[in-house]
Amino acid sequence: MILPCLDEVEALPWVLGRMPAGFRPIVADNGSADGSPEIAAGLGAVVVPAAPRGYGAACHAGLTAASAAVVCVMDADASLDPRELPAVAAPVLAGELDLVLGRRRARGRGAWPAHARAANALLAAELRRRTARLGNRAALHDLGPVRVFRRDAMLRLGLADRRFGYPLETVLKAAAAGWRIGEVDVGYLPRRGRSKVTGTVRGTLRAVRDMRRVLAA
Repeated sequence: MILPCLDEVEALPWVLGRMPAGFRPIVADNGSADGSPEIAAGLGAVVVPAAPRGYGAACHAGLTAASAAVVCVMDADASLDPRELPAVAAPVLAGELDLVLGRRRARGRGAWPAHARAANALLAAELRRRTARLGNRAALHDLGPVRVFRRDAMLRLGLADRRFGYPLETVLKAAAAGWRIGEVDVGYLPRRGRSKVTGTVRGTLRAVRDMRRVLAA
């Protein structure tokens, strides 16, 4: 269970306290200055440093540190409930799908700002078009921060992006490799602490820019 982390001291106790049985949390710390690594370690998580700064760098650091055959990725900001992970992981564990994403369903006021939701819808539509051209259309509606897959297969994809284009590159390369891709609904809650991406227009634009770079490549 990979938790990319950057200054999530307010959220980590709630997130790690709701980890389901059988899920081993790995906090991939991307340069926190608020004591997040110490809090995570004190709550029983494995903490690995992730450099350089970037979402993809944190995901990759967690992936290389993981040892489980099936790996989950989820944001560490308490916007997602770890107790929903077994339902997302079930199709991969059963051998029915190779990559499952959590399709976010907003719960609570301010959970998913309109600008972020609109940008996500546009990217998801483009993703469906691109994967259709690859001959393996991924019928996804959300390029969300919850993903489940087999570790060794993901490493073989050779993902190169180390910023916010990482989730998009994941789906594009998985589709090109013939993976079976699907999604499962998950609740999306108001995050705890300061938002770095979806809660700000600037953060959303930065993520969109990184993803456009992946699409252009």
